[in-house]
This record gives sequence, structure tokens and C-alpha cells, in this order.
Amino acid sequence: MTDKKEMTEEQQQAWIREQYLKATKYLAEKGLVTESVADKESRYLVPLMAVWKINLFDKTKVWVISGDLPTDHIVLEQEEPARNVIRHFSFKWQLQADKLLQSDNQEQVNYANLLINKAEGLYQLYAKDELWS
Repeated sequence: MTDKKEMTEEQQQAWIREQYLKATKYLAEKGLVTESVADKESRYLVPLMAVWKINLFDKTKVWVISGDLPTDHIVLEQEEPARNVIRHFSFKWQLQADKLLQSDNQEQVNYANLLINKAEGLYQLYAKDELWS
């Protein structure tokens, strides 16, 4: 992917819009209808990751992650800052990977390894205080 320093402001904004569309399309494919996005709570690390807090029409609040990693979502009952949400995704993917690694299917094992790699990367982002100040 393009390095952030090489991206113009316009390219960065386009990337953010693309990730938002990816997130809402993902939710729609799951049968979840987006009402609005909580812009102030959502975070982006262009061009690696975007994490969106999205309000659904049924009043559920979900977090969706997209970017240079699998698009996924979680529902959290309590208010959490984006930094903690990143950690939740990391843990979720590690648990998913553990189950997939038990498979005889090489495709599932490959996906498990991808999840492990991305989960470790997310946890590293979570741990970097300078990103969250």
C-alpha cells in the first residue's frame, strides 16, 4: 500500500470514504442497516486501518474495522473508546484463529495465520500510546 507520507490529503480522504463504504456494505451483507456513524469516536490510521462506531436503525451500536485487514464487526454493550475496541478485535481474531488452526482445511489454516498476523498488528497499534493521545 501507499505510504501515508506519499498520499495527498485528497487521497487520504478518498481512502477514508472507501473504508466507510466498505464498512456499511459489510454490515448490509450481514442484514444490519446503518443509521449513522459516530464521527468523533471513529478513528483512522491511513492507509492501514479504520474503526467506525456505527449506529444501526434498531438502535444497536456496532464497531466495524476495515482497511488492510479483514473487515469485521463487534457489538459492545458498554461505551468503549476506539483504542479498547482495537484490542477487542485483536482478542476476537486470536480466538477465531485458534479454532481455525484445528481444521484439516489448508485454506482455513491460512486464514487463521492471517488473523494471527493482523491481530498481533492491531495489538501493537493498541499499545502505542503516541497514537492515542
